[in-house]
Amino acid sequence: MKKIMAILAALLLGSCASYSGSGLQPDAARLEDVLRVMGQPEMRWQDADGSQQLAYPRGPMGVHTFMVHIGADGKMRSIENVLDSKRFARLQKGMTQSQVLRLLGPSQPAWTVYFKARDELVWEWRYCDDWNELARFDVLFDGSTQTVRSSMSLTESQMGLCGGEGGCMCGH
Repeated sequence: MKKIMAILAALLLGSCASYSGSGLQPDAARLEDVLRVMGQPEMRWQDADGSQQLAYPRGPMGVHTFMVHIGADGKMRSIENVLDSKRFARLQKGMTQSQVLRLLGPSQPAWTVYFKARDELVWEWRYCDDWNELARFDVLFDGSTQTVRSSMSLTESQMGLCGGEGGCMCGH
């Protein structure tokens, strides 16, 4: 029984490490290490200089999207969660959908909505806000130009999505 518990604990620890890549060290880990630990990315961009950016969204109910930057030499330069207020503040009116994807990674497809009357496409991400409350961040695109019109954020409690005491706090 103790062996089984030890194996289960090791598997759980391994799955946690693969979620965020927390055991990967910048300038030491290589692309192969990232793929082994975190799996295949949802999206990948190749830059002209040979560097790469990998997107690892952890939704739909997760609150993180990790961007991994790989140098032209194949070494990991950085890994960061991009679903936070600092990153959202970098969003600008007029950005293209491709630019938003590169900044935030893919949104949750099930939460993508097109409003015909407004000719507006909305992408949505779930995240943990600065007050440790579950929230949704929306980017509203002009349907014709496919560029950012605006963005907004609401907590899940403001949206009426909480299921009881503490239900909208991160980690519950």
